[in-house]
Amino acid sequence: MFGADIWSNLINGFSVVLTPQHLLFVAIGVVIGTAIGVLPGIGPSLTISLLLPVTFGLEPISAFVMFGGIFYGAMYGGSTTSILVNTPGESSSVVTAIDGFQMAKKGRGGAALATAAIGSFFAGTFATLALMLMAPLLVRFALQFGAPEYFALMLLALSAVTGLAGQSAPKAFFATLLGLAMGMVGIDLQTGQARFTFGNLNLLGGLDPVMVAIGLFAVGEVFWAAGTFKRTVEESVTLRGSLLMNREEWQRSWPAWIRGTLIGFFTGVLPGAGATIASFLSYNAEQRFAKGRAELGQGAIEGVAGPEAANNASAGGALVPLLALGIPGSATTAVMLVAFQIYGLRPGPLLFQQQADLVWGLIASLYIANLALLILNLPMVRIWIKLLDVPKPVLYTGILAFSFLGIYADTQNTASMFVLLALGVVGFLLRRYDFPLAPVVLGAVLGPLIEQEYRRSLAISVNDYTVFFTRPISLVLMTLVAMAFLVPVFNAIWKASRRRAAVPAGDVGEIED
Repeated sequence: MFGADIWSNLINGFSVVLTPQHLLFVAIGVVIGTAIGVLPGIGPSLTISLLLPVTFGLEPISAFVMFGGIFYGAMYGGSTTSILVNTPGESSSVVTAIDGFQMAKKGRGGAALATAAIGSFFAGTFATLALMLMAPLLVRFALQFGAPEYFALMLLALSAVTGLAGQSAPKAFFATLLGLAMGMVGIDLQTGQARFTFGNLNLLGGLDPVMVAIGLFAVGEVFWAAGTFKRTVEESVTLRGSLLMNREEWQRSWPAWIRGTLIGFFTGVLPGAGATIASFLSYNAEQRFAKGRAELGQGAIEGVAGPEAANNASAGGALVPLLALGIPGSATTAVMLVAFQIYGLRPGPLLFQQQADLVWGLIASLYIANLALLILNLPMVRIWIKLLDVPKPVLYTGILAFSFLGIYADTQNTASMFVLLALGVVGFLLRRYDFPLAPVVLGAVLGPLIEQEYRRSLAISVNDYTVFFTRPISLVLMTLVAMAFLVPVFNAIWKASRRRAAVPAGDVGEIED
């Protein structure tokens, strides 16, 4: 019965999306997504942030099928420049450049692009199928949630992002706290008191999540590009030969596609892990299991097939907690959560009941987008490469102008321009000192919701704080939160003790002296 419901819902989703209007937005999404995947530094989170003000007048289904196309398309496009120009368009494509560029230098750039495109299609289709099957199961589980469970779940999302984002856990923790502080700006809905407004009347309404996303990602990226702009000559390789793989390359690619797909999807489901971690984990798996592992780093096709499948599968995986639980697992899904709020929607169990056409239309559009991307990418690869000829100053000036125009059109308030500028400076400083941006956006979006569920839990329990530990589901979630914070600490202590044990006793004495 459960399976029949899923397939009937999917058929209904296809009937929703297979209209000229929605197919047009799918096509727009995959083209824009591929283009921004090719252009270095312009990721899907930045692009969706820029398009949020533009989509205010659209139907929710039209907006989200376009966002889904952008998300999947960016994963495809990043491989093109990694292989031919040795310049990853996305951070998740860094690993692809290791072997992809070496294959291109050997005259097998076409085969590298082919295995990337076919692996991306296979991984994206599997991830969409798994999303379709797993999300309803999570929804049935989440229907048992009350206020304490939702509080613990959102706290777990923040703790997971804090532990996994960036190179430094303390920096990620600070970024999360900064986002929570941004979410508290404005009037406290319960007491009516102004918080963090510094006497500025323009801040009484709080910091709009759209403005936070655009300021940190788009404006901050422009400032970063201006501050680090250097005139360098990019090393590139002309695409030569056929875009087809030979028999040996097919035999070596398909096991890597399977490994990368499984690693990528389940990594994407984890909040905060994302496509970059998935691609590195996939490359590590190829170093252990690939038939051509001795050639890795010198142009092994597994070094392209596995990571490209992983980063595309992770995109579908990241949508599972977003749609089923309302918990974004990456920067892009955090911005998509902002988009849901714009339309007055809250992702989670009730979304599947109240907005079934939207959810299943989005899932159906991902199948269509994935097929369109396979058809679009290989024949047009030489056109996508031409995008690299766009002067960077022109590109980033357009982004900056589009950001300010979009926010002004939304708020009709000149004061919001200065707030956006300040957020851009904050985004630049975070990038400068290697603080991750995703936890900031996630904290700003989830902060008010966490506070609301926390207060609701205490109201239900008459200020009994044990309510978070006496209910089975919330107890499990709170235990996972504690583990997310304690495991890295114990791991650091264990590594430090190992280092001390490795130092001879005489050396320890000398160090102490």
